[in-house]
Amino acid sequence: MPNFTERSLLTERSLLTEIYRRYISHAKGKSYSLAFDILLTPFSWITGLFVAVLNFLRAHGLLRADETPIPVISIGNLTYGGTNKTPFTIMLAEYALSLGIKVGIVTRGYMGKATDVTIITDGDGERDITGDEALMISRKLPNVPVAVSKRRIDGIKALRDMGVELVIADDAFQHRAMMRDCDIVLVDALCPFGNGRLTPSGIMREKISALKRADIVVITKASMCMGIDSVINSVRKYVDDDRVFLSDIVADGWKFSTPHEGAKVFAFSATGSPETFTSSLTKAGCIVSGSCEFRDHHRYTHDDIRALNEKSEGAEFMVCTEKDLENMHGISPEEFSLPLAVPKIAVKVREFERFTQKLAQIMRPEIVIASNGYGEDAIASVLAVKMMKAYPSAKVWAFPLVGKGEAFRKAGVEILSAKSVTPSAGIFKYSLRELVSDLRAGLLGQVREQLKDWQKVSRKILPPVCVGDVYLLAHTLWGTGRHPAFVATAKTVYISGHWRTERAMIRNFTLRTWTRDEPTASQIGDIACYSGSPIMDLLGDTNVSRGNVILLLPGSRKSAGKNAGILLGAAEIMRQYGYEAFRMVLAPTLDYEAFFRDCGTFGWHNDDGKLTKGKVSVMLTGEDIARAADGVCLLLGMGGTANQLCAGLGIPVIAPDDKGKRVQKKLLGNSEILTHGTSRAMAECALRVLEDRELYDFMAGTGRSRMGEKGACDDVVMYTSEVLGWKVREKVYAGLRGV
Repeated sequence: MPNFTERSLLTERSLLTEIYRRYISHAKGKSYSLAFDILLTPFSWITGLFVAVLNFLRAHGLLRADETPIPVISIGNLTYGGTNKTPFTIMLAEYALSLGIKVGIVTRGYMGKATDVTIITDGDGERDITGDEALMISRKLPNVPVAVSKRRIDGIKALRDMGVELVIADDAFQHRAMMRDCDIVLVDALCPFGNGRLTPSGIMREKISALKRADIVVITKASMCMGIDSVINSVRKYVDDDRVFLSDIVADGWKFSTPHEGAKVFAFSATGSPETFTSSLTKAGCIVSGSCEFRDHHRYTHDDIRALNEKSEGAEFMVCTEKDLENMHGISPEEFSLPLAVPKIAVKVREFERFTQKLAQIMRPEIVIASNGYGEDAIASVLAVKMMKAYPSAKVWAFPLVGKGEAFRKAGVEILSAKSVTPSAGIFKYSLRELVSDLRAGLLGQVREQLKDWQKVSRKILPPVCVGDVYLLAHTLWGTGRHPAFVATAKTVYISGHWRTERAMIRNFTLRTWTRDEPTASQIGDIACYSGSPIMDLLGDTNVSRGNVILLLPGSRKSAGKNAGILLGAAEIMRQYGYEAFRMVLAPTLDYEAFFRDCGTFGWHNDDGKLTKGKVSVMLTGEDIARAADGVCLLLGMGGTANQLCAGLGIPVIAPDDKGKRVQKKLLGNSEILTHGTSRAMAECALRVLEDRELYDFMAGTGRSRMGEKGACDDVVMYTSEVLGWKVREKVYAGLRGV
């Protein structure tokens, strides 16, 4: 709650003190004040608008959220006031320690003055610097480092450097500037939502609907609440039953003195929920003969202790919380006129085994590889397989934006997104005509469904990895709110490069970007790097030898049958000049029935894995280009990525002169020759290259130079492991499962 003047409530009630008491009662829903309602409600509307705008920007990635280098579990709530976050944090840390997980705590250090990261262990710290709660946690967990940091991400990095594997972030549900692996939200059963209004008219930080963001909701102090079923039903409106748990406060002994059964005690406290403290004393068998409340985090003075001594007449013990002890700097128990007793409390979660199983399930790493195009799918499937090998216990998904994701299915990667099959076989292709055709075919509806698919998993997944263009980046960003790792395969400086707006978007909305070549990385800026060509990673570990086979690539679109007729005609002509070995690669996305029907119109017959016409025979293969290119000396190609791969292997490329291939020519340079899209023109050009050794070697060398070496996918995996901390996440997940 907002802190007014730091002043003891033991003194004679002033007007300000009485106003504060009535305000707290109104905000918690214990009473109603028309004056507060009229005065504060407009400010609550402003709070609501501010929170809504901020959450909208976070939900769609328009505000950057820091990714953490190790897994983080956030403990938070929706209200101001005590929900037992501190004892719950201690309980969870002790559980992680029992599993052999190296755990640390990060907190902002409320009421502390720390500006830089301050690490405390064994309670060795100053209350003025760290705040009271950090010291209490540290004393309760002597082997656990507690980082106090105004910027929690800095504290987490410091803990990572100390060898911590799992961080528990105290009071971080609203701190959406930092990502987390699990959000646990605590709801106080005795005062779950106050009067239901946002601050300052109520005690709510966000609307109750924010519980939808929670992975787990724990209703605390359940045994103290007579109407617990009503609280549970309120939570279940927003959270599935299997994610709702109950917890209780349990006694764990006393410090200094131990009151006997029926002992009269005078209770004083400075906590967010003083009524909970007095209720727990009654439950422990004490008779509360008097009490005094201070504002949360109040620092006690010697005058306060003298005043408490005067008011405690008739009691046998004076009782306060462990948190209060941290705010009694310079005050010893001997200053109290009665024996001081401090209950040690702990949190006990009901159905604890179910709770830990759900926690482990949530902490399982889930990785999504997104792509938008047939060639991009092929690269992304290679990357997905590498991820599965690097993180065997993680769930790896594919999210192809266009097509059916055949490359992923072939690689054994499960597909997450709804299918998006358009007439152009893509999105926003080279002509307005194709765009109109795609829109008529339901493109917008497909995009809408895919954004819904993103939203279903956005809370669970690690930062997505995008393979493709800036449209894919925008789609992923809007759908998940996560800034992705970006493999930029669509553009290069050799093909005009990225537009200024695209470069700005990449710099501001990606974690890191891998480009196809060094000049493109330099054009984008520091966020980008070149670690080898992602296109060449399609080759895998395959060794390609040079032979005398002419490779024919009709492409993967509906026009493949027509293209095949041109290429097969070229093969007929080249057969007349002594070239007999031909191989045609059929894309897995083709409609084979339609394709062979088109070939038949040119007089070719499908004859058990080959096309024949007279004495000419063309072998057919559905293998990926890395295998299909073995033994090839020249490519007649109408493909995209496949043409580029062959050029990178040092195989000269002959392609028809059209708008798309002119764009590709800028990339491939002199490794590719464009000619008229007729059988004779392509055959004559191919013969010229094959018979001119100097030209052949020049084209082969240019292709290798332009396309570069492989290695980008391996670097992406290394980045996710070492920088994003995916390997340690897998280790923590194994620990939580007891493996």
